[in-house]
Amino acid sequence: MIRTGIATREGTALDNADAAKVYRLANGTVGAAVIDGIGHGPHTSATSSLLAETAARISARRGPLAGLLTAAELIADEGIDGEEADAVAVAARVIPGDDITVITWTGDARAYGWDSQRLELYTDDHTVGKQLRANGVALEIAREHDNWLRTSLARSTVGTVYTAGIRDRLILLTSDGVHDQITPDAMEALVREHEDDPQALAAALVNAAQPDVDDYRDDATAIVIRR
Repeated sequence: MIRTGIATREGTALDNADAAKVYRLANGTVGAAVIDGIGHGPHTSATSSLLAETAARISARRGPLAGLLTAAELIADEGIDGEEADAVAVAARVIPGDDITVITWTGDARAYGWDSQRLELYTDDHTVGKQLRANGVALEIAREHDNWLRTSLARSTVGTVYTAGIRDRLILLTSDGVHDQITPDAMEALVREHEDDPQALAAALVNAAQPDVDDYRDDATAIVIRR
């Protein structure tokens, strides 16, 4: 059995630009997607739900690479007003009886795995800050560029959307409103406490996100999948 939990909470800026969807095929295969809309433009919140629905359904049928690239086509054109939504995203497909969960992502949406002992990050943020750190730039300088995205969903191609396989039986998909506003230790503690209840864990992760020093709290969204 594949059990899932899903939760999202609006941040302190306007409406919720995040969205998430879990979709099940007749054979039990699960497709899941977390969409984190960039900014709060006129189309972002409404379009994010459409992107999540598309990515989850196609991920279940054709895999998460096809899921994200199909969703990307919906926003690849900027629209007649020039303000079409853009986003970052992470998607997954879980097939009953398969030992590996396939995940695909773009931007700084993340996927974690839990094996009952350790919480492992399986994605690599597509940000300028991450790239600078990888090239030896000082941490205090690199941190200033962590919000600069190198890729986004609207610009996704086969070459810019990354894929990984996860053998862990518990998978977390999160927007940065979760993983940027909860410490790794606090996140792991929540996973330990709620690992047997995906819905409780998703809700706990979202509710644990705290405002930063400027009293800003981002939209927070999580999907939990347990095989």
